[in-house]
Amino acid sequence: MAPRSHAAGAAQPRPVEDLARGGKTSIDRLVLPVPGMRPPARHRSLSTRQLAVGLAGYCAFINLYSPQSILPLLSREFSATAAEVSTIITVSTLAVAATAPFTGTVADVLGRKRVIVAAMFALTVPTLMVGLASSLSELIFWRVMQGLMLPPIFAVTVAYIGDEWPAREATTAAGIYSSGSSLGGFSGRLVTGLVADLIGWRAGFMTLAGITLAGAVAVACLLPRERKFVRSEGLVASGRQMLSHLRDRQLLATYAVGFGVLFNFISTFTYVSFHLAAAPYGLSAGWLGALFVVYLTGSVLTPWIGWAVGRFGRRRFMIAIIALWMLGIALTLSPWLTLIIAGLALGAGCGLICQAVSTSYVTITARAGRSSAVGLYVTSFYIGGSFGAALGGVAWTFGRWPGCVALVVAMLVIMAAIVHFAWARGRPTASEPPPIEAA
Repeated sequence: MAPRSHAAGAAQPRPVEDLARGGKTSIDRLVLPVPGMRPPARHRSLSTRQLAVGLAGYCAFINLYSPQSILPLLSREFSATAAEVSTIITVSTLAVAATAPFTGTVADVLGRKRVIVAAMFALTVPTLMVGLASSLSELIFWRVMQGLMLPPIFAVTVAYIGDEWPAREATTAAGIYSSGSSLGGFSGRLVTGLVADLIGWRAGFMTLAGITLAGAVAVACLLPRERKFVRSEGLVASGRQMLSHLRDRQLLATYAVGFGVLFNFISTFTYVSFHLAAAPYGLSAGWLGALFVVYLTGSVLTPWIGWAVGRFGRRRFMIAIIALWMLGIALTLSPWLTLIIAGLALGAGCGLICQAVSTSYVTITARAGRSSAVGLYVTSFYIGGSFGAALGGVAWTFGRWPGCVALVVAMLVIMAAIVHFAWARGRPTASEPPPIEAA
């Protein structure tokens, strides 16, 4: 690693002249340094990889949760109850959960980039067909197809990060991926909501299909082919690796935390739309989509998770974030819209931090077969989302929004207990990422 500074009086390279001579000086050196931060050694290629994994996360999550802002509108269009129309969220998360571990096993044989790019191109088809659905059953079918296309993107991207970045930079890269994911989650809800108000909800999904196609082209061009990937001996050997992960107590505890993270997200952001579409708020689809700007809190915070984990320790930091998440969901019980939005922003930021910490912990803990390890995490994560949608519907039916809040708080208590009693104690070891560095 390059030293932080040069000796006084040493000749310093001049970036502009070096570039003019065709030297190897990176264009990133033209950017003014930030005091106290160390630049990575390979600026240009690292920057390209960061952009590519961020785009992969963006294009996956712009599709997965996009109907949430228009659920009240779809409920009226198809004459369905809140619980019935929320099935379009449940089935897509179940499809993700069902295919994620097998996706990891296949990627351990075929390679990372090939699987990621092929899935991104394939995803455009069901996204387009969702906008052409003529009934709720057709809509549900194409949402299942969307869900099947997503694990090859995000599960394999996380495994790519674990393989291609050094351990000291893995949390940073996972944070950038999570930032792209949170931005995509916000954009999907915003686009469908705004376009639904202006043109119609069908045009919103067609717009998402176009964005996904453009993202697939960009990732195909920008993402370097994997260099450190060790191909599995075959599907059977990769399957054995996947089963071996189920004997790792640290991984099992992390899978349980992942279950709770999406359980809470789906319970919150699916049914808060119905809460705020009703009196006295009466928000339209466009305003409900704009409400998901709270997801951007995760985009701001997640790149700095590596620093926090190194400073406070993974276990203690996670418990503190869960406590803040409880405060955020409690604020949504306020009758004032401003406090509700503040509570949602706090909850979204805390949830995305929990997700980034957990995914990076999986890639660090799994020494082999990272795709299948991440695939199992994704399975647990999305099973949690399916349960969140289903049990959230029960809570909404019997207790409206306060019932949903109580459900989320109960799950947060369980998550905190798992982290406290099951995660490894102490500060990060040398094999774990140190504080985050400037990108």
